[in-house]
Amino acid sequence: MPASSFRGRCFAAGLTAAAIAMIAAPAAAQSAEGADAVTYHRDIAPILERSCQNCHRPESVAPMSLLTYEDVRPWARSIKYRTGRVGKPDVMPPWYIEKDVGIQDYKGDISLSAEEIALIGAWVDDGAPRGEPVDRPAVTRVVDASGWQIGEPDLVVRSPEIEVPATAPDWWGPIGETETGLTEDRYVAAVEMREASTWEGPAERDTIGGLYVIHHLVMLPVGPDGRPVEEAGFWPVHEVGRNPDVFHPDAGKLLKAGSKILFPSAHLHSNGRHTRAQLEMGFKFHPKGYEPSRTVQIIGPATVELDIRTMEADQEFEAFSTLMEHTKMMVYEPHMHAAGVRMCLDAIWQNNVETLSCAGYNHNWVRVYTFEDDAAPLLPRGTILRIRGYFDNTPSNPNVSDPRNWSGLGHRSIDNMMINIGQAVSLTDQEFADEMAARRERLGLAPGETVIGCPLCGYPDPSELVPAAADNTGGQ
Repeated sequence: MPASSFRGRCFAAGLTAAAIAMIAAPAAAQSAEGADAVTYHRDIAPILERSCQNCHRPESVAPMSLLTYEDVRPWARSIKYRTGRVGKPDVMPPWYIEKDVGIQDYKGDISLSAEEIALIGAWVDDGAPRGEPVDRPAVTRVVDASGWQIGEPDLVVRSPEIEVPATAPDWWGPIGETETGLTEDRYVAAVEMREASTWEGPAERDTIGGLYVIHHLVMLPVGPDGRPVEEAGFWPVHEVGRNPDVFHPDAGKLLKAGSKILFPSAHLHSNGRHTRAQLEMGFKFHPKGYEPSRTVQIIGPATVELDIRTMEADQEFEAFSTLMEHTKMMVYEPHMHAAGVRMCLDAIWQNNVETLSCAGYNHNWVRVYTFEDDAAPLLPRGTILRIRGYFDNTPSNPNVSDPRNWSGLGHRSIDNMMINIGQAVSLTDQEFADEMAARRERLGLAPGETVIGCPLCGYPDPSELVPAAADNTGGQ
């Protein structure tokens, strides 16, 4: 790998040149490896396999490989520091769900437990001993050689190439279209999007912005007639650092034979280097013959009333929306811009207010949080969703270019947004009752007992508690 590329990836992960110099050399001290000593092979390698190696491997986004002890040892002190930054936007791995409030069960959770963080700290403090390979537990998560988190895609589609000068104002607009090459209709089970870039010269910025030039890119699949496929519903938007989207198993999204993917809205920014980039989209298909029974929708809420004051931290804003149908929520996705640092999602049902989730926010790592099946909120119609967003427009927030500037709603990174891009499906009265009955049985809930995100799970007949739907708001 060229030295300039290595430097760029180090800076992209938020490591300064001084920090790299400090941690690059192995520590000389090695303690005796007693029977109770924390060792790399027995204790640390399994943590790295599960939560770090998907990015920390050759030719990936992270600044260094963590596949072997020889790879890991020079970075031991940095690993201890970054994994210990709990609650901070530079914590690694980049997973920001707060562990002391709300639902805690998410698919693809790469966060570390307090015990794992303590293990790493003890290992580093003891000189980072290697241990014996024979003590290493069986690998539970193999990193796919393709580099795709969803595994080898069934179809890869690339956007038209874009070219961004080293120094230029933000730009947004359409960038064209790409043929999918499909010869038959297929339903998509998961999609992963990643930027593939080539650049000239060393990085000049110590953030992930030094590596990427696409802040967000909207994709819109259309059929051979040029019209969007309505039954496919919402398609995710590529954002910096986004993890894969795995759709509800009953709500696959249709790509038609002879279809194209349009790119009607791109937001590009310069990164200090002349860069050429494409968006790569990897699609995993359902088996042939699959037919969806539901359609995913976006439920919000969002706000347009943002007044981000200058040189002020901990600025809080709220937004509300009302669920007109029974709803099963699959995904919580906070979306803010550079000044955003935290978002919470609340469900208000009658006189009950529950916090479903709170997550920190880092503009360089947009995260999609997919609930585990028995944790996905089951919310009756009439539930009010509330998001609470927190903004830091001070020099202590490194993502803000100039905190002396006021900002409000807008598309540029220096503007702001506050949206829950929550993915959900609507349920009929019977489907709602059936979903809750199944959950009561699986979780062993007693009569009247509820769980976070399911305020009526303890009631065998929820129709007694939920008003009938209006004629124009029946379930689908």
